[in-house]
Amino acid sequence: MWRKLFGQIRSYTVMVIGLGLYAFGITAFLIPLKIAGGGVTGISMLVFYATGFGIGYTFFIINIFLVLIAIKVLGINFGIKTIFSMTIIAVMLNVMQNYVTEPILKDMFLSAVLSGILGGIGIGLIFNEGGSTGGTDIIAMIINKYRNISPGRIIMYCDVVIIASSYLVLHSAEKLVYGYVSMWVVAYSIDAFLTGAQQSVQLFIVSDKYEQIANFINYEARRGLTVIDGTGWYTQQNVKVIMTVVKKRESPEIFRKIKQLDPNAFISLNSVMGVYGKGFDKLKY
Repeated sequence: MWRKLFGQIRSYTVMVIGLGLYAFGITAFLIPLKIAGGGVTGISMLVFYATGFGIGYTFFIINIFLVLIAIKVLGINFGIKTIFSMTIIAVMLNVMQNYVTEPILKDMFLSAVLSGILGGIGIGLIFNEGGSTGGTDIIAMIINKYRNISPGRIIMYCDVVIIASSYLVLHSAEKLVYGYVSMWVVAYSIDAFLTGAQQSVQLFIVSDKYEQIANFINYEARRGLTVIDGTGWYTQQNVKVIMTVVKKRESPEIFRKIKQLDPNAFISLNSVMGVYGKGFDKLKY
């Protein structure tokens, strides 16, 4: 019980950090220079540029309507963390907007890039904990239920249209381009962050000390493995081959232990595209 509670507290804490990075990237680098981003946040920014109405308020109002529609279409349990995230973002956008009134950087290109990096890392942290920022994510989930269109493509189309519409408010092709720069950097940063955090590798290990190595992987690294019977074709001797899949960040510890137990062990390491099962991703299809 306590472990589960601690895990939930850790998860929501990480999400708040991610939400803070996302909100700071927008309020510190885009809003002071009047550059529009994508998603519902981008719509809220355009409303602010045109009317002065608070970004957080617009963001929350739009998301409330989307959540009500999503509950009707997707069910009440479509995403508690999404509701949590959109509420925290709305508050953070309003609070930070009151404190950051002047551009931190005058260079629009650098501001767009830094905003994209912070936003991408922030969203990556949120996604990594199973959360969502709401907005176009909700639209994508609703459309995906009725049409076989990937959510990523729907979100991209929405962002392209929203940023393009910024020209109607700002009348600046230059700022429109920087909006797309920020959008691209956000997408790239999310992919880079999630790939780095979730990257898995497959190890094949041939060693006379296979029992000690297998015990270390199983009981200390806490990863499953399979021991396969093999034959060394050159020596014509029977060998044991350990096959295991671990997170990339876990592999250095395993390598150090293997070097300690058997410096002559033969090891093959390969990156894998996806791993599904206990300790990894859930099978979705």
